[in-house]
Amino acid sequence: MTTQELQRRIALYDDEAAYRELFNRFYKPLLQFATAFTKSAEAAEEAVSDVFINIWERRRQLDTIENLKVYLYVSTRNASLKYLLKQQKQASVSLDDLVMEPESPAPDPEQALLTAEMAAQAQQAIQQLPPRCKLVFKLIREDGLRYKEVAQILNISVKTIDNQLAIALQKIGTALKMNLKKTIKD
Repeated sequence: MTTQELQRRIALYDDEAAYRELFNRFYKPLLQFATAFTKSAEAAEEAVSDVFINIWERRRQLDTIENLKVYLYVSTRNASLKYLLKQQKQASVSLDDLVMEPESPAPDPEQALLTAEMAAQAQQAIQQLPPRCKLVFKLIREDGLRYKEVAQILNISVKTIDNQLAIALQKIGTALKMNLKKTIKD
């Protein structure tokens, strides 16, 4: 079922099963996103839970939201920043200060061809990316968001998203190429 269908079923029919499906689909990526802001697993859980509670409480207005996925990420960002304000920490967080841990690659035919060593090298290259590149890479490549959606979520331009992803891909490619040459020479 698509996100739009879940959104419609929740708004029109108070469909708890659709709400649970929406929660299961977005909880983990939103939790990782919130953790990048709050630097606290508990605070991130609280922020994401608040977002989902708000969704259910305002379910009648849910059908007025144009892009629910972007809405969820922006709401999570705002809830995370609100938590930081409550904790008397700095109110604005630089994207360069965010720590975003990408998930391990999901198995698919293309990635099945990668050896375990190559996958480990790729993961190591991702971990060594600058924070902003890592965040953009994760949101686009792992969470499946579009450039425009990421730009809205992070409040930066689509061109910046494009540049950051290009930097990330270039650095990962370079790291893999160097490691591959080293492996072949040995």
